[in-house]
Amino acid sequence: MDPSKDLAAYGYGSVAWSDRMERWKKNQESLQHARSDGGGDWDGDDADLPLMDEARQPLSRKVPIPSSRINPYRMIIVIRLVVLGFFFHYRVMHPVNDAFALWLISVICEIWFAMSWILDQFPKWLPIERETYLDRLSLRFDKEGRPSQLAPVDFFVSTVDPSKEPPLVTANTVLSILAVDYPVEKVSCYVSDDGAAMLTFEALSETSEFAKKWVPFCKKFNIEPRAPEWYFQQKIDYLKDKVAASFVRDRRAMKREYEEFKVRINALVAKAQKVPEEGWTMQDGSPWPGNNVRDHPGMIQVFLGQSGGHDVEGNELPRLVYVSREKRPGYNHHKKAGAMNALVRVSAVLSNAPYLLNLDCDHYINNSKAIKEAMCFMMDPLVGKKVCYVQFPQRFDGIDRHDRYANRNVVFFDINMKGLDGIQGPIYVGTGCVFRRQALYGYDAPKTKKPPSRTCNCWPKWCLSCFCCRNKSKKKTTKPKTEKKKRLFFKKAENPSPAYALGEIEEGVPGADVEKAGIVNHQKLEKKFGQSSVFVASTLLENGGTLKDASPASLLKEAIHVISCGYEDKTDWGKEIGWIYGSITEDILTGFKMHCHGWRSIYCIPKRPAFKGSAPLNLSDRLHQVLRWALGSVEIFFSKHCPLWYGYGGGLKFLERFSYINSIVYPWTSIPLLAYCTLPAICLLTGKFITPELTNAASIWFMALFICIFITGILEMRWSGVAIDDWWRNEQFWVIGGVSSHLFAVFQGLLKVLAGIDTSFTVTSKGGDDEEFSELYTFKWTTLLIPPTTLLLLNFIGVVAGISNAINNGYESWGPLFGKLFFAFWVIVHLYPFLKGLVGRQNRTPTIVIVWSILLASIFSLLWVRIDPFLAKSDGPLLEECGLDCN
Repeated sequence: MDPSKDLAAYGYGSVAWSDRMERWKKNQESLQHARSDGGGDWDGDDADLPLMDEARQPLSRKVPIPSSRINPYRMIIVIRLVVLGFFFHYRVMHPVNDAFALWLISVICEIWFAMSWILDQFPKWLPIERETYLDRLSLRFDKEGRPSQLAPVDFFVSTVDPSKEPPLVTANTVLSILAVDYPVEKVSCYVSDDGAAMLTFEALSETSEFAKKWVPFCKKFNIEPRAPEWYFQQKIDYLKDKVAASFVRDRRAMKREYEEFKVRINALVAKAQKVPEEGWTMQDGSPWPGNNVRDHPGMIQVFLGQSGGHDVEGNELPRLVYVSREKRPGYNHHKKAGAMNALVRVSAVLSNAPYLLNLDCDHYINNSKAIKEAMCFMMDPLVGKKVCYVQFPQRFDGIDRHDRYANRNVVFFDINMKGLDGIQGPIYVGTGCVFRRQALYGYDAPKTKKPPSRTCNCWPKWCLSCFCCRNKSKKKTTKPKTEKKKRLFFKKAENPSPAYALGEIEEGVPGADVEKAGIVNHQKLEKKFGQSSVFVASTLLENGGTLKDASPASLLKEAIHVISCGYEDKTDWGKEIGWIYGSITEDILTGFKMHCHGWRSIYCIPKRPAFKGSAPLNLSDRLHQVLRWALGSVEIFFSKHCPLWYGYGGGLKFLERFSYINSIVYPWTSIPLLAYCTLPAICLLTGKFITPELTNAASIWFMALFICIFITGILEMRWSGVAIDDWWRNEQFWVIGGVSSHLFAVFQGLLKVLAGIDTSFTVTSKGGDDEEFSELYTFKWTTLLIPPTTLLLLNFIGVVAGISNAINNGYESWGPLFGKLFFAFWVIVHLYPFLKGLVGRQNRTPTIVIVWSILLASIFSLLWVRIDPFLAKSDGPLLEECGLDCN
């Protein structure tokens, strides 16, 4: 026997064993993360962990922020709380008697700001990042040469007005979906046209034809992004990593095809500018059903899928469906939330994928593997069962380098959302989100399996029996209420009459429990979900599935039925199911309800941004967008779903509730913010101040508070990776939006609740001119500009008045002046981007601003003259003896 062979065998065995041990350590680490996350299929049995196979390995893991970065941040938060306590003790115990009103207002405002900071800060206590393993996902569910076992996904694209949301923008979004890197048979794209515009319908028809050429080009050369408009606009070396000899030729040909496609779309847009008196007619001569936008039947058109839909190379294309729900006078259609719920029902009848992805019409897929990133969480055997949605951050194109109006929202997406991911998950932001369909149906999250308790054999049997009896009694008394609710929907059926037998439902993924469907009480389910047996049957399938024997015509007929106006009457739609009604920001409400049901959400930030969209560039559009968000929060504040009093006793975690309270309370900060920004000018004009003369101890607390504020910002930027300019732009726009959009939202919300006066909003424009950043300099007058303009002028006048007063009264008055000037400059610096927005391009100030400036300057000048600051301050006339004897 050759000893070298034994040595070689021994060496190989050692390597194999060490690899195995290394793999086991990684599995242990992943399982530890999963256990701390509180979800998954882990049953507490650690005996087989060393032999864990590839099918049990997690598809993702948490990556906590290094302690060297996060612990100093937490420490300074605690120190800042202590400093705040001493600061407010001094402020309350030392009133300013000669300016009591100013002092009282300032203290109230400062207390509100402190409470707002606490609501915003503590949900960031446990920030995390996440890492996905796409290779494991492919190895488990998408092996080459075998049918893909990845879960099907239904894509939702919503659009309303083609004049505000250009059809070319919507077409690019649809094309990026059809070309996504995902099994073709697993993808269905539904476009909701809530404006029933024939322009959108015809543009979608043109898009489906162009997709037959675009999709194979994308997949052949693996290009990114797969929205043609943005792909051809890239200023990069497009030959990088492209080794195919035919790439240059095919790219040039495709660019010509796309230019011709744009010409056809633009021709449709030009044609739509002149509406015929008799209304639009379709190619067959029949009138377009949506000529009356407020009164038309439901419309569904399948452009690709079912009866064909192949590209130029003969490969199958994903399904593309046009949907316009029925509109009738006298019905409340619930705007975007109602349109999304209609898509949920239509997709359930036609494809019934277990997962949904919703996108705004201007948010295209920038990373073709984004859906697989989401599936790493949704299909993870350890954490996936409790995940209701995977939220991606919003990224934007076409924003100027300085991001003057904080369109990127970097602080929110890269700081706040990471913090929420460490608690119960990020809030839903309205787009770029992959949902679990079952979570949208209002079901509770599955309960976490607890590991079995261990017993000791040394105890007598009678002790163990007593212990077991006590545990049984406890379990009996603490039975969850959710199980009682579920019984209502799973009693034995009495005279069921479904349109299709439940046995005809085909499972989308093996393992769906169809046997329980036979005992479902259909009458109660139809009362909850609506009078459609086909749709009700689809809700019972956790893994999706469709009717295998039904004809396409019968399914389309049923799909038309579920988007009728009266379908949601006397059901739970918008109350417990689907997108929740009651606010124009339906996204916050929808995510909040899911978290109250015990679900958790996931925040996924791929290296390449998953989705990109368009943002409003000019100041007026940006303020109107912020106004819409703030008004939605005010509506939620006055609704029954307010996080201050809703959802207790459910699955909502304490710090997660903090974040939701902050999301609906922040518009009210506009009132103290407006008052606080007015105080500097009043102090400068009257010579008063909000603080008494500071002692040495008081100066220490003031300085400590400023230092803590500064260090908190620095450490926050350090652990999150946010640049200082992005952080500063966010601070500036917090003031700009607070004294304009948030303020108007509060008053409009009060009018709506108290007087029933509703306000309507125009859709933010989604397209720009050909000239880069031309929209940035476009000035559009709106009443939202009045409060910030007034504040700017008021503080400028106050600075001039204060300096003039100091010059008149001598050097002794300069000391008290510096505090007031610092206060005023704080306001002016924060409003500086607003000032640039007013000036417009090349310093050409609009006439309306000049008129307002002259008017307000005149008012405050008269006020200044009335105060008469140039006279020496005294309590009364100065009487002296002249030395003459008048007698």
